[in-house]
Amino acid sequence: MPSFIASPCSLGRAPALPVAASRAHAPTGVAGVALAAALALAGCASAPSPTPTPAAKPVAAATPPTASPTTAATPPQASPDTDHTTGFAQWLSTFSAQALEAGIRPATVRDVLGKAQWLPRVVELDRAQPEFTRTPWAYLDSAVSPQRIAQGQAQLAAHSTALQAAAARYGVPASVITAIWGMESNYGSNFGTFRTVDALATLAYEGRRRAWAQTELLAALRIIDQGDIAADRMIGSWAGAMGHTQFLPSVFLAYAVDADGDGHRDIWGSVPDVTASTAHFLARSGWKSGEPWGAEVQLPPTFDHARADPAVRQTTAQWESEGVRSIDGAPLPDLAGASIVTPAGARGPAFLVGNNFRTILRYNNSVNYALGVALLARQIDGGGPVATPWPRDIEPLSRAQLQTLQEALNRKGFAAGTPDGVMGPATRAGLRGYQRSLGTVADGYPTLELLQKLQAP
Repeated sequence: MPSFIASPCSLGRAPALPVAASRAHAPTGVAGVALAAALALAGCASAPSPTPTPAAKPVAAATPPTASPTTAATPPQASPDTDHTTGFAQWLSTFSAQALEAGIRPATVRDVLGKAQWLPRVVELDRAQPEFTRTPWAYLDSAVSPQRIAQGQAQLAAHSTALQAAAARYGVPASVITAIWGMESNYGSNFGTFRTVDALATLAYEGRRRAWAQTELLAALRIIDQGDIAADRMIGSWAGAMGHTQFLPSVFLAYAVDADGDGHRDIWGSVPDVTASTAHFLARSGWKSGEPWGAEVQLPPTFDHARADPAVRQTTAQWESEGVRSIDGAPLPDLAGASIVTPAGARGPAFLVGNNFRTILRYNNSVNYALGVALLARQIDGGGPVATPWPRDIEPLSRAQLQTLQEALNRKGFAAGTPDGVMGPATRAGLRGYQRSLGTVADGYPTLELLQKLQAP
């Protein structure tokens, strides 16, 4: 669990290194005066006992979880096209006082938070929405490419000692740790170029996800306070995910491990720390040692595809009694709470997945992501690719087309939730209902053909 943070004066050690002067500057004018006053009042007075940052899980960067930190000033949502110099400085001053109240050292507030920069590019990326929904096969073609498999095998060999130590300590296979490393940062070659404090301060001020960003910003400042990383080395994605395996700051506080024994939990430069921290998260999130994630399966002709849902769970034996078989004739893994997932609907591959697949979903709540990790790990270990062909003739729908589909389903009485152009459980359920009304396979997979039928008079 996250450590409690002592007050600034009780720690008796030097403050964290300041951020690079070339990339940040101290607030001036009203903000500078207010920040100086707040620091002066703080001095070495006894700070309130801070509470530990709640444990969080890694999630898709574009959709972080909601949290409830101390409430700072709440300006309206900011546009990246507007000059926010004054507004950002004023918000920074207010939040700096709250960071001091939360137990962050005055030196860290002054030299790190006080020099945070407004990054319009972060706001642009946060608000960007892809025009088309990516198909599972397009996603996996990239995520589990021959190059990434080969690189994963090379990394597994090069860092065998660290990976095997993490596997032995936490019960998570080295190939799975390696696969997450590959999926998150392409084995450390791309874990982002944004300074985490700048990115999170921008998101907190911008306002679309203010509460979440403020929680993560405080966590990032605590990491710097603890001396694990200097502020100018705390680099990551525009959404605040950091290091080789893209931990959010709150996740770092809860799960990062100093595996190399140097006194720092370094997920930016220490492979032992990276691999152990990743395995620790999975182990604490429910990974069952020795249990496979699942297997590709063949479904019986009469299978009800409405039951291909992660929420429908039963034993492997029960699925076998319904005619589910492995794709290669081998015995199915013995799983207590197994589900069937069909990422491309009835025409694509099917998979029997269990507890460890769901644990990967705790890292990133996307079936495609979890499948990417599972298949990449399998092939790093020398296993084969997916056997069943993907339905590559199906064209992806754009967000606008998905929203039109949702609106049409709602008009026809098949509840699809709020039309937002994003395929979720409500839309899938509504689409299945519509497919049943047509007498077709109710797999809930959106196609142009279904959209055209919905729009027909």
